[in-house]
Amino acid sequence: MSKSIEELKSLTTQIRRDILRMVHAVNSGHPGGSLGCTEYFTALYGKVMNYKLPFTMEGKNEDLFFLSNGHISPVFYSTLARFGYFPVEELKTFRRLNSRLQGHPTTHEGLPGVRIASGSLGQGLSVAIGAALGKKLDGDQSLVYSLHGDGELQEGQIWEALMYAAHNKVDNLISTIDFNNRQIDGDVDDVLSLGDLNAKLRAFGWDVLEEKNGNDLEAVIAVLENAKAKTGNGKPIAIILHTEMGYGVDYMMGTHAWHGKAPNDEQLDTAFKQLYLEAPADY
Repeated sequence: MSKSIEELKSLTTQIRRDILRMVHAVNSGHPGGSLGCTEYFTALYGKVMNYKLPFTMEGKNEDLFFLSNGHISPVFYSTLARFGYFPVEELKTFRRLNSRLQGHPTTHEGLPGVRIASGSLGQGLSVAIGAALGKKLDGDQSLVYSLHGDGELQEGQIWEALMYAAHNKVDNLISTIDFNNRQIDGDVDDVLSLGDLNAKLRAFGWDVLEEKNGNDLEAVIAVLENAKAKTGNGKPIAIILHTEMGYGVDYMMGTHAWHGKAPNDEQLDTAFKQLYLEAPADY
């Protein structure tokens, strides 16, 4: 059943609570980027992407999603659970021994919704291109989505894949870049600036959309729908989505410090007060 915008907005808050609860429980994980991408995941699974349950790895006649920057697994796992891929209770096992919910997504345990192991940055775009070309060969009109970090674009493989996708007119692909200008070592501009990313992507032959309000759910839905409307026109689509790392928790915003750091008990309590829900469905 399709959810209303208000229901989806409440769900973004619930997912943020899940993220913090997961990393806090094991004092390990990556909350910053996960919190920043919550609207994207909620929009994708709640309004935009055409997918089927129960999950099948082949994904015929349905849209596919590939997470390239796999360290933001908390938001991915919470989204999958909240949209019915596996029981929400399983979120309790995050990063524990023998769990299907490892720190970076893996496929060997068969977690529904996860199509590739993603931990080594820079590889997800190549996989998404392969899946998109496979759909073309099969006559499958469905789309392929991928998500990447801005710091991840410092990997050379990304740029080879960008060239390949444009050259081969992979126009059933929508790749989003989480542009929060932060990575584990500091601001992207300080570590290795991407310069004019919009111009670079266009120069590589991509159709580019840019959304400045990446933590506004309705704006994210709109840019994704706009991207869908541009598919099939001979060019792959890129979305530069400006987000804020740690969004929703004031002390996590405006810094890269929470890229891979878990909150303590007091910090978790403070965050939950900011992420208030009248009737939370915490696991």
